Amino acid sequence: MKPAPFTHHRPDSVEEVLTLLDDLEEAELLAGNQSLGIVMANRLATPEHLIDLNGVDELAFIDEDDDAVRVGAMTRHRTIERSDRLEEAVPMLPEAAEQIAGPSVRNQGTIGGSIGEADPAGNYPAALVALEGVLHLRSADGTREVPADEYFIAYMFTDLREEEIIESVSIPTEPFPTDRTGMAFLELKRAAQTWPTVSAATAIRVDDPNADDPVVEDARIALANAADIPLRVEDAEAVLEGEPLSEEALAEASELVTAAVTPEGEMHADREYKEEVAGEYAKRSLETSYERAVTAEQANGA
Repeated sequence: MKPAPFTHHRPDSVEEVLTLLDDLEEAELLAGNQSLGIVMANRLATPEHLIDLNGVDELAFIDEDDDAVRVGAMTRHRTIERSDRLEEAVPMLPEAAEQIAGPSVRNQGTIGGSIGEADPAGNYPAALVALEGVLHLRSADGTREVPADEYFIAYMFTDLREEEIIESVSIPTEPFPTDRTGMAFLELKRAAQTWPTVSAATAIRVDDPNADDPVVEDARIALANAADIPLRVEDAEAVLEGEPLSEEALAEASELVTAAVTPEGEMHADREYKEEVAGEYAKRSLETSYERAVTAEQANGA
């Protein structure tokens, strides 16, 4: 099947994109031509106008200041995967990027396209929720900022308005000093090109990586494909904080994650299985984050 007839627009600036959005009815944004192309080919979406963002170079960037890193919406998965700057400041993003599908998808797909699609199985939404990321949205009327945990509202439904585009995302770095923070993104999936059964995004900051038993000062846990939106489990985070990481605390956190998730069953994974996997993968991801936190100072000094 082929897409229904449409008019293709290829603007080269954000201003031109916003003008088109303001002027056209029945328009869709094209960020990477992965998911939308399939949907249109099956005529599950039949927009009259397609606004192609692939020529808007100003939306493809990675910047960093004293408080946050900021990634433009049209930054490719491959660029994020290979970014030394992101690997240093927020390594969860490159680790999440490198596990997205195969090379052809990572070469073409974008972070903005993934967030705009808002599939709860997606890698970036869970990572952004775990790290308290912020979405920077823009329309012809101005800009606004929306925290990631408020942006995702329901299954593939977001706070993005019809006249807006995702301009960039930012992640605060102050909570995650590189010399005593560890992050991990761990996913279970049957094959590279499939969506993950469950993914766990975690971060841990310790008080002193050189101590015999470093204390967990801050923990973050978010799950993908475990609810209808990316799910942060703050109750599980709380049981880890204030003490060195222990098997008892990990077991309790795992149980809280299992109780918190509300996954949909799939052909190869029923709901009960996904609940168990969510708890187990959260535990494994936390263990990896802690190990990386206690060796972070040594790694950064190498």
